[in-house]
Amino acid sequence: MAGNIVRWEPMREMLSLREAMDKLFEESFVGPQWRSMWQADGGGATLALDVYETEDALKVTAPVPGINPEEVEITVTGNALTIKGETKVEEREEKGNYLRQEVRYGSFQRSVELPVDVQSDKAEAVFENGMLTLTLPKAEQVKPKSIKINVK
Repeated sequence: MAGNIVRWEPMREMLSLREAMDKLFEESFVGPQWRSMWQADGGGATLALDVYETEDALKVTAPVPGINPEEVEITVTGNALTIKGETKVEEREEKGNYLRQEVRYGSFQRSVELPVDVQSDKAEAVFENGMLTLTLPKAEQVKPKSIKINVK
């Protein structure tokens, strides 16, 4: 019985394992609303976010280069933060053949569940150098309280 000798390529196996893990996390735990910035998802693109917590607030940063800040809509409903906007299509040069076309245009939206209650009426949004930064103060009942021990 003659057998074929197949060359083992560990990188190919590693890439397929990574792809399988990415698919598992996207479908099972994270869902399509968490995909990276400007990844097409049917009705539009999504937005990459960093969400981190300080003692007094939640901070959210999102890269939104080339977008007019007045055209970005930010809402907090319950514990859900939603950021929506649209990048306008610029005039394109039609004389040549595009070799690569990766810049996405169109609408984007991202919603995330906030891990704690926030005071949305005291939220601040700052837009600087293409980066949107939101500061969402925590509700008083979720801020850590220190209790002093009285010694008798």
